[in-house]
Amino acid sequence: MNNQEPGTLKDEELVRLYVSSQKNLYFEELYERYSEKVYRKCLSFVKDQAKAEDFTHDIFLKVITKIGTFKESARFSTWLYSITYNYCMDMLRKQKRLQEDSLEEPMEFVEENVDHELLSMKKEGLQKSLEEISPDEKAMLLMKYQDEFSIKEIAQTFQISESATKMRLLRTKEKMKKLYLEHVILISLFVLKILLLFRK
Repeated sequence: MNNQEPGTLKDEELVRLYVSSQKNLYFEELYERYSEKVYRKCLSFVKDQAKAEDFTHDIFLKVITKIGTFKESARFSTWLYSITYNYCMDMLRKQKRLQEDSLEEPMEFVEENVDHELLSMKKEGLQKSLEEISPDEKAMLLMKYQDEFSIKEIAQTFQISESATKMRLLRTKEKMKKLYLEHVILISLFVLKILLLFRK
């Protein structure tokens, strides 16, 4: 087995060989397979390339330190993505706390490019709704509907039962619908107000 090329081995075999031999070539193969996917997932959370790169680096450092705890009852990819999601959620929570601490700073209304903003507001309604739910809720929705994780895999990631996972998904979807409708109504009222101002 040790004489096989790393590229021909399954993820779980690479983990076993790395843990037993500590040879970097096995971990490097895992990194090659998943670093871009982890980076893209981080980018979907932070929308900043530099931060996403930093997150990816930190996540793989975590993977190295925790790889001995990997249990083959789950796929390696699921285990890796659970670390990725949990890390991103932790960082988003910290960022949210920092933002709440700086809420006293006044916000300025920028009138430039108002027409462009009005045109793009509706398609941004869904994104704005995603930004208003908790990091846990956002992660669960992305896992289910973007990354197509199974209910079982999501339950394992969040360490809750499958029935609790289904209930959380249902509640989060209902919350998203409510937030989206609120955004659409607010946007419509704003557009109407702008149009009335232009007519005066």
